[in-house]
Amino acid sequence: MTAAVSPSAIDALCPMHVQIGPDGSVLHAGPTIRKVLGDLEGRALFDILRVERPAGIASLADLRKRAGRKLHVTAFVAPHTPLVGHAVCEVDGGALLDLGFGIGVADAVRRHGITGSDVAPTDLTMEILFLIEAQGVAMTASRMLNLKLQSARIAAEAEAATDKLTGLANRRALELTLDALIEDEAAFGLIHLDLDHFKQVNDTHGHAAGDIMLCEVAATLTGTIRPHDIAARIGGDEFLLIFPNLSDALQLAALCDRLIEKITIANCEAVPDARVSASAGIAIWAGGPGADPAEMIARADRALYASKRAGRSRATLAWADLDSPPPRTGTAP
Repeated sequence: MTAAVSPSAIDALCPMHVQIGPDGSVLHAGPTIRKVLGDLEGRALFDILRVERPAGIASLADLRKRAGRKLHVTAFVAPHTPLVGHAVCEVDGGALLDLGFGIGVADAVRRHGITGSDVAPTDLTMEILFLIEAQGVAMTASRMLNLKLQSARIAAEAEAATDKLTGLANRRALELTLDALIEDEAAFGLIHLDLDHFKQVNDTHGHAAGDIMLCEVAATLTGTIRPHDIAARIGGDEFLLIFPNLSDALQLAALCDRLIEKITIANCEAVPDARVSASAGIAIWAGGPGADPAEMIARADRALYASKRAGRSRATLAWADLDSPPPRTGTAP
């Protein structure tokens, strides 16, 4: 190094340089290489670094002979941070070794916290650091966008499966649940429930009162069934309930009786001078292959209308032949 260039100047121009004395020890090191390798001054160069390529460089004399050639270097204290460099000879018998990260700059940034202030402004590393930062910003933005899209998708799927008025499941959600149960060959019970005299409420008190009543019924259904059961509104005053792994006729019939009783009370509270009850039809699948979701719904529907014909405010269990007298639960109002 000539006397005309101050150490601070060369530190700014080459922050990863190492100045080597004639005896092979480090006289001075730039700030960035010290950040990576620690304090180097006074230590023998080849106790710190190993030249991997070209082969055969193990002394200062060897290094001076290869001056100007590209070097691939490993530091003993940072073996996972590859370095590249080249050396120039000093007139006093020493050498100046300028190092860089090469293609390993991205790993060096992560391992050693390298920033723009650690490299010369004209160093290509500055461009790579900018790209790394830009990539990080882009990836963060992409993750945020993905989260927003995922949240929007979940919200859209939930909305698509929900009855807007009552908050119950809708027919689409009901069909998906039935399909899953049938695919698993699981046992389940199905109740088709319809409000009696509901049209009179709309005609007499208006649709707003009818909507209040429907919401009251929905709250009654969800408050009575189990958490994993499904209650769906499939029409104006029609509801379908699915009970996974519940195929006992007596239990389902008793549940219908409770629902009919509670719905009658709830509706009297919602619209005091209106008299509304409920009728129900029950269909059961004991498990195993062969269930047809459309047929199961049709069976529950036929049982429901058997309840209507028998006087309303009751539940009927679907048999194969509903023309014969069906078993009934409940009594007519």
